[in-house]
Amino acid sequence: MRWKTAILTASDRGARGEREDTSAQVIRELVEEEINGEIIEYRIVPDEMDEIMASLIEMADYFHADLIITTGGTGLGPRDVTPEATLKIIEREVPGLAEAMRAASLQKTPFAMISRGVAGIRGKTLIINLPGSPKGVHENLQAVIGVLPHALAILTGREEGHPQ
Repeated sequence: MRWKTAILTASDRGARGEREDTSAQVIRELVEEEINGEIIEYRIVPDEMDEIMASLIEMADYFHADLIITTGGTGLGPRDVTPEATLKIIEREVPGLAEAMRAASLQKTPFAMISRGVAGIRGKTLIINLPGSPKGVHENLQAVIGVLPHALAILTGREEGHPQ
């Protein structure tokens, strides 16, 4: 199965064109190679609650993405608002994904415990927040990528029940 995937980068510097978005490139490569994902939308927005929320809603409701992966805005800085924006637009949380990502990342760095990323569902779209660094993106996404096809199949109605 092909999974329609959207990537949203929250970065003031990226939105101004002052920084190359290497984190999104890591997401693209992992999604295409590991879960047969097709990138249907990609954008960079500043760390602004309204812009992040509007992009997530558009990607889920109008582009009908099966999966939206965000990068950036999950730290402790005053403009790091991606988790709050995500929580405002999702219908249900999927805390196990965020917990698994933090636990896996914690094996590599103690700074993982200050990452505030969340995961949740809007309609038939799974949304996952990743850190902003390419290394953090790779470590966190690797921790959960193996369960994503099953999770997406259940969420989108292409599969029922639990694997045997």
